[in-house]
Amino acid sequence: MTEAGFLFESIIKILAGALCGALLGFERKSHNRAIGMRTLILICVSSTLLSELSVWMALAGRGDPARIAAGVISGIGFLGGGAIMKQGMNIKGLTSAAIIWTAASFGLAIGAGLYVQVGIALALTLFLLIFLERVEAKWFPAQKNKTLQLCFANEPPDMKKLKEAVQAHGLIIIDMNVSRIISERQTVIRYLVKVPKEDDFSTLIESLKAIGTLSEFSIAD
Repeated sequence: MTEAGFLFESIIKILAGALCGALLGFERKSHNRAIGMRTLILICVSSTLLSELSVWMALAGRGDPARIAAGVISGIGFLGGGAIMKQGMNIKGLTSAAIIWTAASFGLAIGAGLYVQVGIALALTLFLLIFLERVEAKWFPAQKNKTLQLCFANEPPDMKKLKEAVQAHGLIIIDMNVSRIISERQTVIRYLVKVPKEDDFSTLIESLKAIGTLSEFSIAD
């Protein structure tokens, strides 16, 4: 391959890497995630450039070209780790971290000239990110872990009816803790629950009022 041909192909690869990063970044930003287009474009483009460097080293017979790709894959883990955070009892950023790793893989593959494979993988990735979220929202609506605290005055409520009321409103009970404040004649019940995305608990509160003298209702991470 001539120097001009190698340069032209490198430009095409870099542009393809930028396109992959832009599409992945657009999907993330459309879901209001912290990681965005610029970050993923930079990851894809830089990985493509490093992969091109590996190809050039192989053609020039200089050093071990595989070391660059191995360094990118191991090093990108630190960037992905920064996207993962713990908020209360929930872990966020796992999908974004996986996309960072995916973007780096796309860049390396583009640099190696695997255009068709990257195109198929990119289409599949975007399809899964967009379609599977809708499937999960429909079939697995309870996603976040929260603490539901209920305080009843006077007599303790019927625990069986209470549990049924909570579950009837889409909350999945994971654990339960009950305490009785005798001097104040109050019963405090704490549920560890998985809750759906909807945050309107007015109907649930009304159902709980019918079971006992509800004096406090709180739900938080």
